Amino acid sequence: MSIHYFYVLECQDHSFYAGYTIDPKRRLTEHNDGRGAKYTRLPSRRPLQMIHLESFDTRSLAMKAEAAFKKLSRKQKEQYLKNTPTLPLP
Repeated sequence: MSIHYFYVLECQDHSFYAGYTIDPKRRLTEHNDGRGAKYTRLPSRRPLQMIHLESFDTRSLAMKAEAAFKKLSRKQKEQYLKNTPTLPLP
């Protein structure tokens, strides 16, 4: 049984990127190598730092957390990140 993660990256330009994965270390490496999402491929956005990580029992729950985060305003995202506990990178 896999653990499913919702994560947030902070880009070099201070923007946020939210995503889903089952392997946070591998995914962060992919983003920083320019093999991640189109948004993080731009050299001006790298290097990226994983600033938030949450685990879920199902893919559906992790992806719902990602979708909800993406709907927030920048200020709301900052509040969420400030007030929600994060896991260390496994």
